[in-house]
Amino acid sequence: MTISLSASRSLLLAGAFFGAFTFAASAQQAAAPAAGAAPAAAPALPPGSPLIGRPDSEAAAKLAPVAAPPLAAAADKLPIAKLKVPAGFNIEVYAAGMANARSLAKSDKGTVFVGSRLVDKVYAITNKDGKREVKVLASGLYRPNGVAFHNGTLYIAELSKIDKIDKVDDVLDNPPKPTTIYDNLPKDEAHGWKFIAVGPDNKLYVPVGQPGNNVLHDDAHGQIRRMNLDGTGAEVYAYGVRNSVGFDWNPENKQMYFTDNGRDWLSEDVPQDELNHVTKAGQDFGAPYCYQGNIPDPEFGWGHSCSDYVAPAGLMGPHTASLGMRFYTGDMFPKSYKNAIIVARHGSWNRTNKAGGDVVVVKLNKDGTVKSMEPLITGFLQDNKYVGRPVDVMQMKDGSILVSDDWNGAVYRVSYGKAKVAAK
Repeated sequence: MTISLSASRSLLLAGAFFGAFTFAASAQQAAAPAAGAAPAAAPALPPGSPLIGRPDSEAAAKLAPVAAPPLAAAADKLPIAKLKVPAGFNIEVYAAGMANARSLAKSDKGTVFVGSRLVDKVYAITNKDGKREVKVLASGLYRPNGVAFHNGTLYIAELSKIDKIDKVDDVLDNPPKPTTIYDNLPKDEAHGWKFIAVGPDNKLYVPVGQPGNNVLHDDAHGQIRRMNLDGTGAEVYAYGVRNSVGFDWNPENKQMYFTDNGRDWLSEDVPQDELNHVTKAGQDFGAPYCYQGNIPDPEFGWGHSCSDYVAPAGLMGPHTASLGMRFYTGDMFPKSYKNAIIVARHGSWNRTNKAGGDVVVVKLNKDGTVKSMEPLITGFLQDNKYVGRPVDVMQMKDGSILVSDDWNGAVYRVSYGKAKVAAK
């Protein structure tokens, strides 16, 4: 199918889905009707609303997605003093002023590209003469969450299509309009924002989430697709994927690992988010029939066994919104970090006591399963409220890592050893 969307509508539409379900949530919590009056019917929730399936209880009624600030925070208002790293590590602001900063990619020349989900922009952070500058590389896009760089080309994953900008480092000062290479993606708002990456096979990989919290969907959803770099030859690589917003390949065996967010409203503590390991194309990871490898879904699990699906390599905590992840291959961090996975956990919204809102290091056993998980950055969650929300991580040439924060519209840099501030 061919998808078209005018740039003039993109900003209005970007907030429409969120506004619809937050309005419905407010309406549901309106004052009770007068004594003797028939209770008013709750307004219908829009398709794909995260509030569909919310239990009818006082505690659950208090839970709803957390709205981020509409603008990027000023550099002097960033919560850098509240962010904590282990002894020997340093954290600093790398760049600020990028509203809703999300997925990260970098070019061979050191340009850092930043996608967004709620605005229409892709940003470029340039380094020239020892100074960094933030530029708007592309605008008028619709949920351009995913960015990937390969052989001089920047690939951009919008809600329903994939674009590219060739020789992007040469056109930073006068960028052309991105060229669409693939437009056969669903238009669903729910879980419609996309990660994108180029695999070791030189193919593009992009997830297509379930079009709602927990639904029996058609064969165009709940998967990770791969395709040639020109958008041809698309095929399903993995099935049973509820909502993945991050993946990478193990540098030792070139096999994919991906994060996947578990369903909502089963309970505050289950299911947990998953870290999954793909050993061959075509594997099924269970959603919506089974979650976290051992919980049959109470609605759709009848007639299905969790043993029929690939179990997670490890669990990432309940509703932690585990998103961007990268294998660490640098030499700056201690040797114990080599080939570990660094994961950004965006943080929960449907738990009374929020979980996640941090960056963790996941170390693997020899068989590829999770051995341990330990914190790398904490402090985004203060007194059960967010002061920042990490989205993606990316390793730099010197072995430091960058972490995006869509709450504040910023990117942070984490290094190890004697503090040395990166070029401004």
